[in-house]
This record gives sequence, structure tokens and C-alpha cells, in this order.
Amino acid sequence: MTQINDTTVTYENKPSDCIKSAVSSPRGFGTMMKTISANEYLGKRIRMSAYVKTENVGNWTGLWMRVDGPENKVLSFDNMGNRKIKGTVDWTKYEIVLNVPQNSTNISFGVLLEGIGQVWINSLQFEEVDSSVSITGR
Repeated sequence: MTQINDTTVTYENKPSDCIKSAVSSPRGFGTMMKTISANEYLGKRIRMSAYVKTENVGNWTGLWMRVDGPENKVLSFDNMGNRKIKGTVDWTKYEIVLNVPQNSTNISFGVLLEGIGQVWINSLQFEEVDSSVSITGR
């Protein structure tokens, strides 16, 4: 997989981050990710959203978010595996909603691409939501 900051494919005039398959028959998946401290979100429900654009995604792509606790135990997780993005899709807003338990330490997030294709993300944001918003993962 190749990761780039793409100034030619923009959303609302902002450059996009992109990953794409680097070979014609990739095996497995690639990801672009970042990890932040969970301190700001302890005991809260958060929504991560971003605009996603795809081109020729053969298997699937999706946003992902994981909340870790002590000793790197996974406390919450969603990779959009049950609502996969495939093919070619213009800019569409997607979101993940997870609880951040009090004992959380880190939040990792990003986008993954399994197989061939290219995916751009833009305007990623986090926001606290109340319990009336359903979680999307486990």
C-alpha cells in the first residue's frame, strides 16, 4: 500500500489523505492510522466521522476506530466490516460511534483498504454524542 497527501483530489478545497494498492494483486490489507490519548473522552460516547471517496476498490475499505485499555486490551472496536465500502464512490460521509470506558488509555483510528483500489479521506472529526446515538461496533 502507498500512503500520500493528495492535493489534487480535494473535498471543499482541502487536500485529502489517500492510500492505494501498490501492486496489481495485493494480499491482506493496508491502513493509515493515528493514535491519540483517550483522556479527553473518558466515560463518553464519541462519533468519528470523515468524508470518504473511493476508486476501483475490489474487496473493501472502511474507516476504523479502536479504544484500548490497560495492557493494550481492546475495549471498543469498529472497522465498518459490516458496512463495507466497495467499488467507486464519490465523497460520502461515514461515521463510527463507540463508547470510551473510564479505564481507556488510547484511541487508534484511520482507514483500511483490503485488496486493490484507492481510498481518500477528508474532514475527519471527533465529537461527543449522547446515549441516544447507537454505537456502531462492539
